[in-house]
Amino acid sequence: MNASVRHLELKISYKFQNKSLAELALTHRSANSIHNERLEFLGDSILGFTVAEALFSNFSEASEGDLSRMRSALVNKETLARIARDLDLGPLLLLGPGELKSGGRDRASTLSDAVEAIIGAIYLDTGMDACRNIILELLSPFMPDASPGSVYKDSKTRLQELLQAQGHGVPEYEVVSISGEAHQQIFSVSCCISLLTEPTFGKGSNRRVAEQQAAQAALHLLDAR
Repeated sequence: MNASVRHLELKISYKFQNKSLAELALTHRSANSIHNERLEFLGDSILGFTVAEALFSNFSEASEGDLSRMRSALVNKETLARIARDLDLGPLLLLGPGELKSGGRDRASTLSDAVEAIIGAIYLDTGMDACRNIILELLSPFMPDASPGSVYKDSKTRLQELLQAQGHGVPEYEVVSISGEAHQQIFSVSCCISLLTEPTFGKGSNRRVAEQQAAQAALHLLDAR
């Protein structure tokens, strides 16, 4: 577990004073009677508050409804799971045998819960300032999408409208693989567009969610060019 904690610290650029908090954040309920669900509860509240505070400050003209919808677009299972995959968090988690066998290391709910637990652990370790900085850093790739005008449209819609506005063809989505048990399948989908030389990929509990993630990945690459 020490190696997992060190890897986590490198990924999030944060050094835990109390390593046991990090270990607990990485422990799924299937692995131990002492697990990360209480930290997840705490982290969920801190995450919601931090995002609400940032949106309130950055979008002074947005209505309460706009702010709520922007927060929902940023704080959700799919976004947090995406962050977890970017951090390569799955291999660091301590899971029980059954959870391992059923593909828990890449399950969106397990990954998103772990991100919230890590946030809770950081808060208990050193307080709100460090926690806020890490949350905003982790969410920074998604923040440009969170504006009153864009929040009403999902990633697939925005990508298609962007391509059509520039005279390009529509995105092509393809299921690359389906893994896991019948009741807990993980879909991997590719997205090909003419503006990028390589496809982007997304994963989710169904094809629609995976396509949205692949489209979101394409939008981020286009924004970075």
